[in-house]
Amino acid sequence: MGQTLTGLLTSVRAIAGRPGTPPRARPGGGPDPALLAALRLCGDHLAALAASGPLTDARRTRLIASIGALTTACSTPGADAFDALLRTGQQALDSGGEAGARLALALADEATALRGRSKGAWRLRGSALDALGRREEAITAYERHLALQQNAAASRDVERRVATLRAAGDRIDEALALVGAGDRDRDRVGDADGAGAGAGAVRLSRHLPAAEARAAFTDLVRRRTAELGTADPAVRRLAALYTEHRRLSDHDPMADPLLGGAEPIGVPGLRRLVAGRTVCLVADTPRTAEQEQRPGSAAAALIEGYDLVVRCDTARHAAPTARTDLHACTLRGDSPWKGPRWDRRAGVRLVFGDPLPHWRLALRSRLVPGAQDRVGDASLRRPLHDPALLGEPADGEGPASTAYTVLRLLDFLGTPARVDLIGFEGPAALSPREREWIGARTGTTDDTAVRITLR
Repeated sequence: MGQTLTGLLTSVRAIAGRPGTPPRARPGGGPDPALLAALRLCGDHLAALAASGPLTDARRTRLIASIGALTTACSTPGADAFDALLRTGQQALDSGGEAGARLALALADEATALRGRSKGAWRLRGSALDALGRREEAITAYERHLALQQNAAASRDVERRVATLRAAGDRIDEALALVGAGDRDRDRVGDADGAGAGAGAVRLSRHLPAAEARAAFTDLVRRRTAELGTADPAVRRLAALYTEHRRLSDHDPMADPLLGGAEPIGVPGLRRLVAGRTVCLVADTPRTAEQEQRPGSAAAALIEGYDLVVRCDTARHAAPTARTDLHACTLRGDSPWKGPRWDRRAGVRLVFGDPLPHWRLALRSRLVPGAQDRVGDASLRRPLHDPALLGEPADGEGPASTAYTVLRLLDFLGTPARVDLIGFEGPAALSPREREWIGARTGTTDDTAVRITLR
């Protein structure tokens, strides 16, 4: 890949020139200046990728292939490179990270300069701005796309996204109005401490980048709560607006977001579901499956006695009809995550994964209608690292095992009457770090049933 990347970068520089230098005139005309500018931007991105070391990410590999196709189109007389430009911009966006989103935005800018009435170019620009957290600018670009789009069915996703972004901004506006009214009321009664919350309010605006707006909103709620207390009606309303803003920032309201009429379940709903109930996580091992399937076995009776039975990831040994009240799985490898559909019947299905757009795509493509009653929403997609839940920093060891993620989530919720692990014997079942965490919280063990009791 290193030689291929270097060769492609050489070709890009030969056609488009180096950064800061005007493109050389080409005999008999040549690509539009906007295309050459876009190609130079791709060259800059390729140089950064080459300097970052070996490439192992399939998303970046696809982006490099798209840049190669764009380079070929720009060097072929009479070829229309516009579609290749848009594909490269989309691949840059799909590659993830701020650098990819910035490249996508820059390519979208060149695309709109080339064809101001291209609905694809304006949608790409809106998506790139959205990924960078520039929500109000994204709305403007999305609206240009909608004005050009004649197919109503093809524009529904964009319409929903615009509605979501506007609703999130409206929550900020209402919060500012609420705080402003409270400060004015306090000024009238001579409260000298009103500047504290007002200072927090000034920082908040719907025009701030998404991350800054979220931090400012958090700070405002914290200041107001510390000042007035949680019993104050205005503070309660402000907290509700903050919660709605976070929810809107995580996912779009859709008519049928989770296939087959399944209802979403968030953190509060899951806490209520497990409250006061006994829960067991059953390992998918040949021994456990054989014991569970044997009629009248102690293992089968033991598992049947729990209020909630949890199974993780793809079942290779458990019977297709084995009781599963909650199924959890972790999306691993390169995104977007493609794989077999989740057709095992479960009352609740939790899917762990990040980033958010590819997590959504996995749900829509892999959930089977009728195979689950409820599906974990975006608030439950990364419990270990979500600041609203466990908030642990990501490490270089890769995603935790699904069983460990479920255990940590249940421990955080703190409402189950009891949590047991069944069949998690052997060093391969969990990593040493995970086994250490479990060992520190083990209440009792039962060697005959290979059971570990955490609560």
